[in-house]
Amino acid sequence: MASITIRNLDDDVKTRLRVRAADRGRSMEEEARRILRDAVGRRPSSRNLVSIIRSHFGPDNGVDLELPAREPGREPPSFD
Repeated sequence: MASITIRNLDDDVKTRLRVRAADRGRSMEEEARRILRDAVGRRPSSRNLVSIIRSHFGPDNGVDLELPAREPGREPPSFD
């Protein structure tokens, strides 16, 4: 197992970590290990936003929306 030292930790952060650990019945060291494990243990999802939205909405899930026809865009303003 590896170990690390964290320097220049704000006193307030250390106090909140101590209180959080005590609330959960853990040592500060164990609480810090769990926080770090949770933070770096998450893997980015291979799904993008479109696939997530389609998994909740869309024809396969009972939602099929009619999209209105697009209209031509407006003329851009002239700053002459």
